[in-house]
Parts: sequence; structure tokens; C-alpha cells
Amino acid sequence: MTGSMTNPLDPATVPLEVAAEPPVEAADPAPELALRMRGLEKRFGTMEVLRGLDWDVPAGRVLGLLGRNGAGKSTLIRCLLGISPIDAGRVDVLGAPVAELGGERLHRIGYVPQSFDLFPWMKVKSYLAFTRAFYPRWDEAMVKRLLADWEINRKQKIGQLSQGQRQKLAIVRALAPDPDLLILDEPVASLDPLARRDFMAELLAQARRPGKTILFSTHITSDLERAEAEIALLKDGRIQFVSSLEVLRARVRRARLVRPGGWTALPELPGVLRQDLLGEELRLIVDSVPDEALTALAARESARLTLERLTLEEIFVELG
Repeated sequence: MTGSMTNPLDPATVPLEVAAEPPVEAADPAPELALRMRGLEKRFGTMEVLRGLDWDVPAGRVLGLLGRNGAGKSTLIRCLLGISPIDAGRVDVLGAPVAELGGERLHRIGYVPQSFDLFPWMKVKSYLAFTRAFYPRWDEAMVKRLLADWEINRKQKIGQLSQGQRQKLAIVRALAPDPDLLILDEPVASLDPLARRDFMAELLAQARRPGKTILFSTHITSDLERAEAEIALLKDGRIQFVSSLEVLRARVRRARLVRPGGWTALPELPGVLRQDLLGEELRLIVDSVPDEALTALAARESARLTLERLTLEEIFVELG
């Protein structure tokens, strides 16, 4: 056969002046998202609860959802799970639209509502046996251990359990399927301090496992600190920020400035959230104000400066 065709695998047909191109480095893969929200809106009548909310939750995180009463935390959680229909926007859960959840993906999700009032006529053991049939990764050994540790009688009817015991049962049922995504809405509201401690121990054990994502709403900030969770603040219908506790504590601080003779005028400083004057001492709550700016202020006013970190509860009061 004649013609101008060449064999690309024959070195003799490759022009000598063409240098081989360097290999292209593969870009780092984007982190897998457990949850993805875009333009999420939810209204009840004329009241807007969620207003164009955008939020990505990478897999493998422990996130605490904070917000004042009425901020929409429970509404957001219900929208994420498809329990409450959304008015606009999009929600993806474990890589699929929430409206298409089912089968294998649904089995990878655990959920604990604020209160558990279902199946009051069923005995605990019957309810768990019925539920177990739907989950291939059900951890029966953990169920037996938690029922014993938390003193839940398998032979008792759910309707005869105390509110705290029903909440414990809801937690057991959510943990037993070994979920990849665990969503909890005020899970410890009905628990005493000892039960809360035991629950947090289980939650931390779950969080340490690779790929597990936990999102929980709570007003008990000490539990978030114990879980070393990242903090997401829901305010005005949107997620205002997501931050680690370490970064948040470094960002929002208390500055005490003591000036002999007192203060005739309060200084102006960008980033001040609140200021209180107590005799010679000026107390400032500051957000993202560098040490240098506070030191310069103290020098200018001939004041003694002390910086203090706040608890998560104090930070929430100031930012929430």
C-alpha cells in the first residue's frame, strides 16, 4: 500500500524537533460532599425561614448546627432529609437529589428527631427487629450493648418508656445501621447529664471512623466543645459561617483595657461587637481584630491590655 500514512508507534516517523510534552499532573479530586445545598428556600405562608441558602458539607466532618430559637434549624434538617418539601433551590444528599433518595443511599443515613413518638404499641425488641430487616449493615452487638448500658427494657412497649428512654431508643436505632451520614436534631434535649455523656462518647466513636459525617443541632454548646465539632451558624435564613472551634475562639475575644483615671470618651475600633464601661475598665468583645490593633489602642490611651478567650456559649451569644 502506498500513501503518506505513518505509524504513530514507529519512532522513525516522529519528527526529531518535536519534544515530548511533560506529563500533566492530575488535579486533586474535589472532596466528596455528604450534603450540597444551592439556593435553598423554605417558607411558611409569608414567613421566609430559609433564604437562598448555599452550603457544602464535605464527607468525614462533624458539624454542630447553631442558631437561635426560630432560626430554622429543624426546618433545615427536615428539608435535607426530604421530610419537608422545599420551595426553591436544590438539595443533594450523598451525591443524589433528595427527591431521589431511596434504596442503598437511604440505608446510609441515620436520623434522630427532637422527639420519638412513633409505634407506641410496639415492644422495643419488635420495633428493632422490624427495623433491622431493612439494613444490611445493622450492628446487633452494638444494639445489645447500648440497650443494656442505657437500661432500656427490650420487652417494654415504646409508649411505656419515659421521654428520655424513647430518645435513647431513637439514638440506638439511628446508630445501628452504621450510617455514613448521621443527622441529629436536638438529640440530647431529653437526656440527663450522665446519659448525655454516654451519648457523646458513642457519637465520638462514630466520628472517628473514616468517611463518617455527623451533623447535629443542639443548644448545649458544651456538647459541641466536647465533640470538637466544627460550628455552622444559621442566622437570617442562611449559613453565616462554618468554622473550627480553634479558629472561632481566636477570632472572637474579650479585650480588657484599664485606664487610670477612667475614660472620658469611648475609642472607636472596627470589629467591636460590644463594649461595656465599668469604672476604669473598658471591656470589648471583638471579632477578627488583630493583636497589633488592640496593642496600638492600649498604647494610645495609656491603658493596660488583657486579652481573653471566650467560651463557645459566649461567642454564640455575641454572633447568634
